[in-house]
Amino acid sequence: MNDQSKITSSTPVATPFHEPGEMVIRAINWAGMRALYRKEVRRFMKVQLQTIWAPAVTTLMFLVIFTVALGGANRQVLGVPFADFIAPGLMIMGMMNNSFANSSFSLLAGKMQGTLIDYLMPPISHAELLFALVAAGVTRAFAVGLALWVAMALWPGVHVMPAHPWAILWFGLMGAGLTAFIGVLTSIWAEKFDHAAAITNFVIGPMTLLSGTFYSIDRLSPLFQAISQANPFFYAISGFRYGFVAAADGNVLVGSLVLVTLNTALGVLCYMLLKKGWKLKA
Repeated sequence: MNDQSKITSSTPVATPFHEPGEMVIRAINWAGMRALYRKEVRRFMKVQLQTIWAPAVTTLMFLVIFTVALGGANRQVLGVPFADFIAPGLMIMGMMNNSFANSSFSLLAGKMQGTLIDYLMPPISHAELLFALVAAGVTRAFAVGLALWVAMALWPGVHVMPAHPWAILWFGLMGAGLTAFIGVLTSIWAEKFDHAAAITNFVIGPMTLLSGTFYSIDRLSPLFQAISQANPFFYAISGFRYGFVAAADGNVLVGSLVLVTLNTALGVLCYMLLKKGWKLKA
């Protein structure tokens, strides 16, 4: 009896707990990052009439109005019909606007509703948190872009068959990622929804509308051409349009390098602010 008790007492007992300080997740927390990403996607999919279809219809109205008012029977821009020229610009404009809207809402809504702790406490790193937020914004952007592409493909007189699919995917990703990072920065900085609305109205809106969406910068004066080329949104729109009509206002390679550099810089800035807890932690 004594020998049996000694054996029992010396045998280690398996427990579901880990020792204090023991690293459990040794690499990337794929499960946690995937859970946050799915949460963000489900949030906008539950109200998809407002987050996907309404922006698609609104952007389609731009196409109808501008082609009727400015298109004309034989008007061409960059060697293609005006409707074919304007359609890709409207598509990427809608994608970038909605990517910003999605990523600028999450942390700000947590601040306003008192649920910010739900983003800060889970066992995911700051990089994983940032990736999930940006990936959800890009997902919403491509959902809006797909809805717009289907609507424009069915619209009479508009041809949106891809000429260079790689350019569509690449510049769509770079453009949506750019505004997603800006949205995360806005969500970190803003203290109320009015602050996010101000960025939308005074930064995102003007930069998308004045970046060659409705016109070719070749027709502008040298001064305004330089101003347009200083706008990073111009490179996303020009490269995305190149994917459909095989013509662009600027150099596609230069635009790609500019967007990669800006996305990298904004990603590093977002990561540093999240790690520091600026305006997120007491």
